Amino acid sequence: MKVIATYQIPASRCPDPDKRGRGIALGMTIGSWSGISSAQQDRQSRYAGVYLGSENVFLNSEEKVQLRIGFPISNFPVRLSEILVAVFGKLSMDGEIKLVDLFFPSEMAKEFPGPKFGIEGVRKHLRQFHRPLLMSIFKSGFDLSPEEYAEAFGEQVSGGVDIVKDDEINFDEKDRLERVKHCRKVIDDISRNENRQVLYAVNLSAPPSKLIETACHLVDEGANALLVNVLAYGWNVMQELAEHSKINVILLAHPALAGCFYPSSRHGISAPLLLGSLMRMSGADLALFPSPYGNVSLPKDDALEIAGRLSEKSMFKSSFPVPSAGIHPGMIPQMMIDFGKDVVVNAGGGIHHHPSGTRNGAKAFLDAINGLSEGIEINRIAEKSPALKEALSIWKSC
Repeated sequence: MKVIATYQIPASRCPDPDKRGRGIALGMTIGSWSGISSAQQDRQSRYAGVYLGSENVFLNSEEKVQLRIGFPISNFPVRLSEILVAVFGKLSMDGEIKLVDLFFPSEMAKEFPGPKFGIEGVRKHLRQFHRPLLMSIFKSGFDLSPEEYAEAFGEQVSGGVDIVKDDEINFDEKDRLERVKHCRKVIDDISRNENRQVLYAVNLSAPPSKLIETACHLVDEGANALLVNVLAYGWNVMQELAEHSKINVILLAHPALAGCFYPSSRHGISAPLLLGSLMRMSGADLALFPSPYGNVSLPKDDALEIAGRLSEKSMFKSSFPVPSAGIHPGMIPQMMIDFGKDVVVNAGGGIHHHPSGTRNGAKAFLDAINGLSEGIEINRIAEKSPALKEALSIWKSC
């Protein structure tokens, strides 16, 4: 059984695909056959990579060669960090080669955790089954006391937000536990008074040796979701969080640092693999990625493929796609056309910069989501929603 890696190289840099493919297969595994005895070759052979062929494709008017290499699964443990080192570690430093996909045999793939809750579990927890979910990004949270933070949290969820996530750059570890406790009181009040649930995704940060312990402590104090900067802390951390029996909360995967990997067509790791397949395998219940509309955008084809990989039928539970960055209420019609109802609408400035305040910013989004889910055109919704009407006067369509 083999993990199959697909690499992409500019055709001008790969005049002999078969030679290049065989070189990668051996170079990324046993090194070389030259200089070793036949007996040693026999011992090494089961660890050798296998060149499986090539094809030429045209992308953005440039010819590329795609090479497929098989890696014996005995070469590495069932952990993504080690697998990525094995299939792309030193090869990534070539400068003009991109890892575009990985195939895992089912016998190996089933050893990965996948999402603990997934789309169905998140919906069940929030008691929201028939519309896109609404998430807000906690902005301007620096130097707030836990009480002030909880008050601002309450403004967001009172407007109808389902999920509030910390800003991924907020590493206030000193007050974090108190923040969780105070926000938990708001969550419990919402549950008791409005018969609905909300999530607070607190930013998980700590020295590597303390991450799991910190996550467990946050859960013990009432955290019901964790925000994880996966690429900063590593795939194995995400996998361990998803597998841990005490960390029985929803995990949000943030794509911070992903721009180091996917934007170039000539090197790095493809966005659908990086932000789709690998996030889902490692345990993300929700996976954030740049939307095709906002100020940090992805090509629409890539964004839709990421969403597809997160939610398509698989041995894993589906992860919620969260297209993000620069989202405002005028974008919701197109988002729902593109991504359907199983999507999380994630907004920062589009909520907090509403002229009538954060609560009305959230209400504008929720009114749009609810109305569009019932098949009502957005301008008609705005006729009965002052908050949405005011938002649309500032933010137009995509």
